[in-house]
Amino acid sequence: MKALLLTPILLALAVNTASAEPREFKIDTEHFSIAFAVDHIGYADQLGLFLEAEGHFIYDEQANELHEGEVIIKADSVFTNHERRDDHLRNEDFLHADRYDTIRFKAERWAPENDRSGTLHGELTLLGESRPVELAVTINKTADYPFGHRAYTLGLSATTTIKRSEWGMTYAIEDGLVGDEVRLSFELEAIAQ
Repeated sequence: MKALLLTPILLALAVNTASAEPREFKIDTEHFSIAFAVDHIGYADQLGLFLEAEGHFIYDEQANELHEGEVIIKADSVFTNHERRDDHLRNEDFLHADRYDTIRFKAERWAPENDRSGTLHGELTLLGESRPVELAVTINKTADYPFGHRAYTLGLSATTTIKRSEWGMTYAIEDGLVGDEVRLSFELEAIAQ
């Protein structure tokens, strides 16, 4: 009788252990936004986007553990809705996109505060220099998608602030024309593979 009672419990444990496997998630490029904001002479913040990026991560949702992750952004995809300014951002004063065509973020450690938020520690490579950064992350939703691909999808929001001078991007800081601090925001949906 004890063996019969234990069998469903052992089966449930086996199923839970199997579902605790890390899964790869690929960022859905149709639902992935990278925005930035930087002070312009104190009058207002200049807003912008990067229009082309890709990435993936391996995450164990049940254990709330990140195993790896990377986002690669095309530097020349910067967009502020002003052609001359965008060309300036692509040149050697800012992104130097001819020489450094990608901006990379490599995730190194996930420090959860609870099951839906925490701090993502990683390394940002910009202008050929790599520096540590921390992103505040909120996991918004995890579920099967309601239409289209219908695959299991994770949605999240992340923010951080960097000082561009730490990567050697110092143009117009000294005279106060362009701020040093750049606020970055990421909104993304990632599809389980």
